[in-house]
Amino acid sequence: MPWITRGSATPAKPSIRAELLFNLAFLAAGALVLAVVSAFLAPLFGKSDLGFLFLAGLVAADVVIFIAFGRYLVSRLVTGPMETLVEATQAVAAGELTRRAPGAATRELDRLADSVNRMTERLLDAQSALVRAEKLASVGRLAAGVAHEIGNPLSAIGNYVELLRRRGADPELVGAIERESARIDTIVRSLLDYARPRGEDRAAIGLADVVAGAVDLLRAQGVLRAVTIEVSADPGAPPVWGDRVALEQVFVNLLLNAVDAAGEGGRIHVLTGPTLLGDGDETQRRSSDAAGVPGADDRRERRSGRHLAGVPDGSRAVQVVVADNGPGVPDDQAERIFDPFVTTKPPGKGTGLGLAIVQRIVHDHGGRVDVARAREGGAAFTVMLPAHLP
Repeated sequence: MPWITRGSATPAKPSIRAELLFNLAFLAAGALVLAVVSAFLAPLFGKSDLGFLFLAGLVAADVVIFIAFGRYLVSRLVTGPMETLVEATQAVAAGELTRRAPGAATRELDRLADSVNRMTERLLDAQSALVRAEKLASVGRLAAGVAHEIGNPLSAIGNYVELLRRRGADPELVGAIERESARIDTIVRSLLDYARPRGEDRAAIGLADVVAGAVDLLRAQGVLRAVTIEVSADPGAPPVWGDRVALEQVFVNLLLNAVDAAGEGGRIHVLTGPTLLGDGDETQRRSSDAAGVPGADDRRERRSGRHLAGVPDGSRAVQVVVADNGPGVPDDQAERIFDPFVTTKPPGKGTGLGLAIVQRIVHDHGGRVDVARAREGGAAFTVMLPAHLP
């Protein structure tokens, strides 16, 4: 399962103070040596003009070296990294949203760059959440109106089909009309599911139990017969505050999507575990992975690398990963895959509303859902919800 393990420890970077003190001490030692040499050489030149000029030249050279080396130190340790950091922030402000501040050679400025990058990520996440919320609200209103407008003529079509059957119309023609009407009815119901308000019956629930319920439901219907499914869960995962029925619908939709993608003989992994919100350099590990992986004996609640709007980094959360070995989601559709009527399935195989409904429900629960390339080669959908701590 996707437990988080830490990579190898990176060497500690020196502080600005230590670097400046060491280099200035080295420079002061050099100046002292130069002064001692000058003191020894002064009697040899006596009081001649040449001796005076030589001593004046040594002093001037000492001052020039001190200023040049000090400027180099300040530029390398302070002003240079600060200018790079400013350039990165200005690039982000100008719309280059993938730009990030590089790490610095010293501990303080490296922490500053990391904080700026984290702030940028949080701002972009907040902006994405706001755009997503506005889009969900507007599309939801549109979906409700469209479903209502289509529902009325669809009921009339059903009555006319029944009338044609009673009058002895061609059964094959009547059956075709019924099948297409049923498809329209499915789309209308999906639109209503997308537009319907959520969260009216919420309680503290365990996501592992919800996932198990969704798997049992689909297994009883025979949907999972064609695939091999592995379900893993950490019993120590905290509960979440949510609507059990709505969240079960989330995982039913994700599992149906995985079954369609994996196909006959495919493999699906469903993984539930605790995590912490915020940036991190961890890698995912499953309980079935080989032993000897760093952190294998201490792999709970590592950083997820994700943020939730309105929830501070470091807060506990629960994540569920549904991964398959299908063809995956093309990179050019990863950002749009949760939009209504966007689907990678062949025409007639899907309405493009399943993942839109998933995002709507997860968003209503204060969480997020992402898609990435799975270790199995297909798509990995990660649902992240904040933990409910009494």
